[in-house]
Amino acid sequence: MAETRTWEPPPRPFPVAYSPKYRVDYGPHVFPVEKYDRVWQTLRQDDVLGPLLEAVEPAPLPLEDLARVHTWEYLQKLEEGRLTPYEVAILEIPYRRDVYEAFRISCGGTWQAAQWAMRWGLGVHIGGGFHHAFPDHGEGFCMLNDVAVAIEKGLAEGLFRRALIVDLDVHHGNGNAAIFRDRSDVFTFSIHQENNYPFVKPPSHLDIGLPDGADDRIYLAALRRGLATIETRFEPDIVFYIAGADPYEHDRLGGLGLTMAGFRERDTLVFEWVRRRGVACVITLGGGYALRVEDTVAIHVQTIRQALELWLSIQS
Repeated sequence: MAETRTWEPPPRPFPVAYSPKYRVDYGPHVFPVEKYDRVWQTLRQDDVLGPLLEAVEPAPLPLEDLARVHTWEYLQKLEEGRLTPYEVAILEIPYRRDVYEAFRISCGGTWQAAQWAMRWGLGVHIGGGFHHAFPDHGEGFCMLNDVAVAIEKGLAEGLFRRALIVDLDVHHGNGNAAIFRDRSDVFTFSIHQENNYPFVKPPSHLDIGLPDGADDRIYLAALRRGLATIETRFEPDIVFYIAGADPYEHDRLGGLGLTMAGFRERDTLVFEWVRRRGVACVITLGGGYALRVEDTVAIHVQTIRQALELWLSIQS
């Protein structure tokens, strides 16, 4: 069994990692960069949660930390703006210095949240979850892999010994699966739409590929099954939860059928599993491309609200 931890009492106000620099200009694009501002503003204006929260802007991680995952050759290309047209094409977002800096800050945000999680049991990052980035290139809107960088830094510095990724984005976490494929100290778990991006899916330690249109019942049954399987195979010190909003029934890049109620139950299952096992939890947002950006924001806010209500014992 994992070592039992005693968390420090959570502070008031409770910090969340967030930067207005995440709202970079991609031009006409399906990725709603404005969601980060809107999630924070919605939380800040909440009558109950607002007074209990403060936003902390993360510092961009130095290249030495990014190089725990990414190759020096790739980092130098990013530093010098030398990505090839093909590399930009598979990245599917424009390369500019401010975009690159936003990803470096996002890596800092997930790392900051991991430190908070190991202190108070919970760390929240209004950002992150860029699971398609590989050591030597980016893919699918993901330039740098913030979760993988935070895990490697945490392991190297002795912050934790064993990490679990619970990836509930609609898309398979191919970058994380490839990075941690042969590792015994990191366990990757992905529930995703099987017939969706990426078309090549390196095996995670546990993959559950769902059929097109899978509804709340199918999705939640798969999640219960997956969490029960992990209990028999891995004892983490910390869980990195990629809480994607794109399994939503009205998502433009997804083909699953999760409802708002289904998301609430999804998050409840994850958070209760984490709390029952006495491990730390880091929340990152992952993807979300709803027809109405308000729905994507509402899903992310609901996830963070549920976590805060549980860890801070807040009642709505």
